[in-house]
Order: sequence, then structure tokens, then C-alpha cells
Amino acid sequence: MQRFRAFTLIEIALSIFILMLLLLLAVPSLSGVIASRRLKQSLDSFNQLVRQAQEYSVTERRPYLIVWGKNSVLLRPEVFAEGEEEKPTSVFRLPKGNWLTLSLPAALTDKHPAEWIFWPSGNCEPAVVQFKGPAGAWTANYSPLTTQPDLTHYAAR
Repeated sequence: MQRFRAFTLIEIALSIFILMLLLLLAVPSLSGVIASRRLKQSLDSFNQLVRQAQEYSVTERRPYLIVWGKNSVLLRPEVFAEGEEEKPTSVFRLPKGNWLTLSLPAALTDKHPAEWIFWPSGNCEPAVVQFKGPAGAWTANYSPLTTQPDLTHYAAR
């Protein structure tokens, strides 16, 4: 007589339960990694816009502005040349639920336009930029001489 060895129903159910438990523990960790990646991408994309503003202002020897709009942040010359098409040089789009705010600590008035200027020398007005969204939040202080961000707050969700 031949005996067949097989798993019992209880052993199969127990192994499925353990696998489900491991999966439930891994999902929050995975969503944190995804949120962190999205937050870093937002910071990198905005810093790319800042680098472009500095490069264009030095290369073209004219001031450039980063201008805050409703759902985007635009890079454009302060004044368009005669015959130049009046359109932004670059655009940083904000997905729904994300927002950026601008503070200009050296501004002479409390109620300043949401514009950040980069001069032909490569310098910029000192600025503090804050980002908030579903992925988390960051705050960066931008130096007027180097335009390099100093992250004072960075928290992924």
C-alpha cells in the first residue's frame, strides 16, 4: 500500500495567513518609499527651474523671473525683447493637491508680487520656498549669491 504525503488544509491556511501578514507589513514601507521619491522629484524639478533662471539671466544678460501662478510656476524674462514671443521659457507644473509658496525676506513690503528675480550677474533675491503635497513637505532657503538651496525642512509622508 502506497501512502501519499500532502499538505493539510490547516497548513495551507496557516502559510497563506503568514504571507498575508508579511504583505500587510511591507505595503506601508513601500508607500513611504514612493512618497519619498515623489518628494525628492518635486525638489529636484524646482531646483532645475532655479538653475535655468540663473543660467538664462547670465547667458542672455537680462533679468529673469520665476513667477507663481495658480497651478504652475513659470520662468520668463523680466521684460520681453521687441518681437520676442511672450511665453514662458520653462514651466514647473503643480499636480492637484500640491502647492508652493514664496517668501522674500529682503522684500521692502509685506505684500510683494509672487515673483522671484534673477539678475544678469547670476545673483538672485534671497528667497524661502515651501512645498506641501500628499508626498510630504520641504522648505528651502535660497542664497542670493549662489542660488543654492539650504533645506531647513524635509519630511516625506
